This record gives sequence, structure tokens and C-alpha cells, in this order.
Amino acid sequence: MIAALAACDPVSPVDTSSTPQARPASPTTTPTPAVRPGPVAPSARSQELATYYQRLQNDLLVQGLLRTDGGGPDTPYNSRQLTENFVRIALFDEYVTAGNTLRAEATESRLRRWDQTVRMSIEFGASVPRAQRAVDTAFVRDYSKRLSRITGLAIQPSDAERANFHVLVLSEDDRRGYRSRLSQIAPRLSQSSVNAFLNMRRNTLCLLLANTTVDETPTYTNAVAVIRAEEPDLMRQGCFHEEIAQGLGLANDSPAARPSIFNDDEEFGLLTTHDEMLLRILYDPRMRPGMTVPQALPVARQIATDLLGGPA
Repeated sequence: MIAALAACDPVSPVDTSSTPQARPASPTTTPTPAVRPGPVAPSARSQELATYYQRLQNDLLVQGLLRTDGGGPDTPYNSRQLTENFVRIALFDEYVTAGNTLRAEATESRLRRWDQTVRMSIEFGASVPRAQRAVDTAFVRDYSKRLSRITGLAIQPSDAERANFHVLVLSEDDRRGYRSRLSQIAPRLSQSSVNAFLNMRRNTLCLLLANTTVDETPTYTNAVAVIRAEEPDLMRQGCFHEEIAQGLGLANDSPAARPSIFNDDEEFGLLTTHDEMLLRILYDPRMRPGMTVPQALPVARQIATDLLGGPA
């Protein structure tokens, strides 16, 4: 079992990832929200975070960041760039384990993806307002359908007990009391991953914890996306987009990727057309779990050429 982690950290002033499956043509992809108690009043700390994240979002928007247009004429890319970005994002890990902690350090890895049906649940902490729960549930439902269309991967609704992909929307108050719950839904997480969950810094907007099989063809078996409930809508939606996509196998970031949410410059707030291409490459049948960089590179180059045309 391998534990992987990916996190979303914003730009200055604050910093920012397995079992064979059939892919049905028309999978059902509506996540079933777990039933949780009604909302409780947030603590002063949680309210401070909500104010901070609202100001951060405002600052990013004023700078023209957090774009939601998916890219356009001002963000061209060719098959060579798409190939290079795919290798850097899908075949490198964003973090390494250092004792019982995780340290940001890009390291070469193997290609990983899901080869079984993704059973997705969305679960809310007790402090999350009912109106926000409804908005987030609908957003994740629509996004999971989009991801299923892009990848051909079956993504089905599930209750929390049967899910293998858990989306947790938690406030600071909720998360600090969630250790026991985390061990229930993801019992194989490493201690370093558990510590990353419990000790999220303010500048970590969201994170993804995942397990893969331990063999020469690693595939995902379980994933947990953690989203801060205090974030305003656009930042929270961006976290849903990035962490769930990372949980499908795009585990790293790259400063060269553009237009992309897998770039810590925060230019784009939501999944882009470029990112859809990365997912198409990852789940193309010509790709195989366990591929190394030398093995995957020529295959990715050919797929990118097929997708975009022109020389690779």
C-alpha cells in the first residue's frame, strides 16, 4: 500500500495524491451525500479563516487570477507541451514522506490511475450550513459526470460506508475532531498522511490523500479529498476540481502547465481544456498503470499528437 498526497496552496502571500475495472459507456455519476447532523455555530478561529479566504479570493480576482474560462487564444499549447506537462503532472509525486510528515518535493514515480469503478461520496462536517451542502453536492455531482465523460471511467454515487473516493467538506472545527472518522473511511493511510490531514496549515486550501496497490502496476484503491468549508464559493469549487482530478491520477503540479489548475500560480481556478486533455491521455487504453517515464513518454507523445494534430 502506498499513500500519496497532493495539496492546493495559493500564490503569495500564501503557499498551495490503486484494481481492474470495466468502463461502461453511460455510467451513473451522482455522488450520494452522507447524512450528517445539522450545522453548528462556527468557532472564532473558523470565522477568522472564512474572512481570510474571502480576502484572498478577492485579491486573486483583482489580479485577474482564478480564471474560469478554461483557456483561450491567449493560452495556446501544442502537442509537445501537452506531452511534457502530462509527464510532469501524472508521473511525478508532489510530496515525499519524511518520518511521520510529508515534505513538498517532486519525485519521479509511475503512472497510476483507477482500474475499478469509483464509488464517490460527499460528506459534510457538522458546521457546514445546509444551503452550502446543497450547492456543493450539486457541484460535485455535475463535475463527476464531466470527469466520467472525459475519462470513460465509471464514477458512481455511493454512501460513505461503501465509497472508495470520499469528498470531505470540513471546517477547521470539524476537521480537528475527524481523526476517528478518517480512520474508518481510509484505514490504510500512512501516519504521515493522517498528520497532514490533522495539521493543515492555513495556506493549505485543500488536499488529497490516496492509497494504491503495491505491485508493478499500481492502481488506486482509496482516495480522500479534503476541502475547507470556510472558503468562498469559487475557491471551494476550484478545490473540488483540482483535488478530485488529482485523485484520478494527476498527482503533481507544474509551473510550465498552462492553461491549467495544476499550476500553483492560480491563474486558472477551474479545470481547463488542457487539463481535460491530460485526463484523456491518462485514461487512454494505450497507457498502462505502472509505466515509468521512459515507457510512458512516447505513448503520451502519440496520444497528444492524435488529440491536437501536428508534429509531436
